[in-house]
Amino acid sequence: MNVLLLYAHPDPASFTAALKNTCLATLRAAGHHVEVRDLYELGFDPVFESEEFAQARTGQVGTAVRVEQELIAAADVLLVIKPLWWTGLPAILKGYIDRVFTNGFAYAYSPTGLEPLLRGKKAILLTPHGVPAAVYGPTGMFAALRLTQDEGIFTFCGLEVRQHLFFDLAAARTEAARAAYLAEAAACCQHELDAAASAHVVASIVG
Repeated sequence: MNVLLLYAHPDPASFTAALKNTCLATLRAAGHHVEVRDLYELGFDPVFESEEFAQARTGQVGTAVRVEQELIAAADVLLVIKPLWWTGLPAILKGYIDRVFTNGFAYAYSPTGLEPLLRGKKAILLTPHGVPAAVYGPTGMFAALRLTQDEGIFTFCGLEVRQHLFFDLAAARTEAARAAYLAEAAACCQHELDAAASAHVVASIVG
């Protein structure tokens, strides 16, 4: 399977980086092709300038955005690994979505309504967070994040969100606890990619 790994964290020593490295090694060892887009390493510009915004409304995009759209189009699965900052996406990832998931590429409006254009693809989201789950849980924060991120972005564009795992770093103070989180993430990615690959084989036979 072709996997596009979208990664957004500036610190290579972070737990988020460890998640990326663990999942990348796991999936490549299983034979999946993984294209990594480290947005900080790429120096991706998250600012949606007024001229680009006007062009995007007519279906025109620049070279940098077109490269990302081609990678998304070629992917079977989007694996999005990012921290939770101020209950939202890191600005660089939010800007990536603003600039790349454009009208005419990720979705469109027709006379009958919304048309998601990324159908057939799957998404997995991995989100470490520093605020304890005991604080977020009772407020409904995790449900709200699944609504605004899973549904509001990826499902809106036609992707099937297979998993969105949250990792409570406040509860993972030891190396053993963090290692358990990494093992959980690796197992999740491998299971979902294996299931997607099997479904793809069945669909090709039936088709």
